[in-house]
Order: sequence, then structure tokens, then C-alpha cells
Amino acid sequence: MGALTLRLADDRHQRLRALAKSRHTTINRLLDEMTMLMLADFDAETRFKLYAAEGSGQTERGLQLLDKAAKYGAVV
Repeated sequence: MGALTLRLADDRHQRLRALAKSRHTTINRLLDEMTMLMLADFDAETRFKLYAAEGSGQTERGLQLLDKAAKYGAVV
């Protein structure tokens, strides 16, 4: 496990402390959860870009698949 030193303005630190207290957790756990969410978002974006690159030049086929999904009531 790594350690991280974070410098924050005093007012932001106080607000973060109040947020953690209101959620009955620690600042450390709060920051861990926030980074986990941000990394999950980054991973999803990375996968999306990879899939998009692999499908480059297949716009027509993609539109056909969307039309097919719409016919069967799939959420598009």
C-alpha cells in the first residue's frame, strides 16, 4: 500500500473533514472511495476508446446493429 501526502487549502480541508464526518467515515476512506470512482471512470473511457478504434471504419455496420436492437425494443 502506498502513502500520499496531499496539500489542501485550510478551508477545503475543513470542508472535506466535515463531509467525512457527515458520512461517518474518515478522510482517508473518503479519498480512497473517490479515487476508486475516478479510476473506474477512466478505465471505462479507456475501454470505450479502444473498442471505438477497433471498430473504426465500421460505421455502417454499427448503425445496422443499432437499428436491429431498436426493432427488438433494446434501449439504445
